[in-house]
Amino acid sequence: MSGALEGRVALVTGAGAGIGAGIARKFADEGARVVVAEFDAAAGTSVADEIGGLFVATDVSNREQVENAVAAAVSEYGSIDVLVNNAWGGGSIGRVENKTDDELAHGLAVGYYGPFWAMRKAFGHMKDRGWGRVINMCSLNGVNAHIGSLEYNAAKEALRTLTRTAAREWAPTGVTVNAICPAAKSQAFLAVAAQHPEIAEIADAANPMGRMGDPYDDIAPVAVFLASEGSRYLTGNTLFADGGSHINGVAWAPDLGD
Repeated sequence: MSGALEGRVALVTGAGAGIGAGIARKFADEGARVVVAEFDAAAGTSVADEIGGLFVATDVSNREQVENAVAAAVSEYGSIDVLVNNAWGGGSIGRVENKTDDELAHGLAVGYYGPFWAMRKAFGHMKDRGWGRVINMCSLNGVNAHIGSLEYNAAKEALRTLTRTAAREWAPTGVTVNAICPAAKSQAFLAVAAQHPEIAEIADAANPMGRMGDPYDDIAPVAVFLASEGSRYLTGNTLFADGGSHINGVAWAPDLGD
């Protein structure tokens, strides 16, 4: 490993499994001290113990818990240098007209407000140090408007707007804000594939590289770059770590019924 994040303090939400766990492990391998902010206590504790990090029980739809996770990072390690907003939970496959207010509200709470609260809480610490990296995990689902996942799509595109706005406002402070749209076998992907088994095969076949990415080997290195000094002149961008899927879009259409 290169030690690209040596001495940095990183908080990763949803780091108990999938992409979040891959990023947490890779960050630790690159020298970062990592706070694992996770809803699932058993999973979060397991990852934190594995990498020598700090587990903080966090429901990202709860503002107090999100702010507490940031405060815990500062209290334990003295700073917060990198924030990765990755957590997602819930959602279902269904038609727009059948989505409920509660489903939309939950999607926005987890996928938009949670990251917003974390960014707002972390920014002051980053600004005071004149250095910070915010990485928001967004999605091709929103960019390509995949069917059946309205609450997820809406939250992720709102998060991309937040990413660009914060990047513009915070650019003079030394804090950069960027988004990653991954194509990987994340927990969210695996949950959808469990409901619609054909999706995994279709997704691999539709990907220009012929496979969905690995959280640790394919997605986490992009996050390491964005978290490092090497990305100092890059802000407000969306990086597609997707094997080329964004080039022509991804054509998959689960049967949503009538």
